[in-house]
Amino acid sequence: MVLRIETNQQPTLKHLTDEEIMLQIANDKLELLTILFDRYHVRIYNFFNKMVQNKMVSEDLTQDVFLKIIKYKASYKNGNFAAWIYTIARNIFSNHYQKTKKERSNVIDDDKIEENENFVSENRQEELDHLQKALLKLSNNDRELIVMHRFQEIKYGQIAEIIGSNENAVKVKVHRALKKLKEIYFQTEV
Repeated sequence: MVLRIETNQQPTLKHLTDEEIMLQIANDKLELLTILFDRYHVRIYNFFNKMVQNKMVSEDLTQDVFLKIIKYKASYKNGNFAAWIYTIARNIFSNHYQKTKKERSNVIDDDKIEENENFVSENRQEELDHLQKALLKLSNNDRELIVMHRFQEIKYGQIAEIIGSNENAVKVKVHRALKKLKEIYFQTEV
């Protein structure tokens, strides 16, 4: 008597690395983009939301990133996928920034700064709002570095790859950006 156990020996696609999945997408297996979307859409959305402070714009820009992945799938050459997708996101943000530069004012709409959690005290929320306002007063490059390193928790080496620099230069730039943020934060009233 032979006992047969039917098992699905095929490895699940979700266990593949981002790079392996992207190589398959580059070979026209577009249905696999849903896996990368699931892995990255929240991070990319949060990156944009910290940069522009607008949910709808952040959603649109996030969607644009994934459309660009489809459009430029053939240009992916098995590099670090996270660096590649953040490079796309940075380029999209830069284009958005240039398009809206003339329309933009320095006035921050307090309605755009949402409460992080209901149980956060009013005093704590005021501090967070003040930090957001100070962050928005930084240059785009400084804000981008702080968002990637502190909010997205991207390592210095990966940021260096994203912005086309080296790790030590990124450490210095992040340190200087944080110093500027601290100065702005403490120079303005809460």
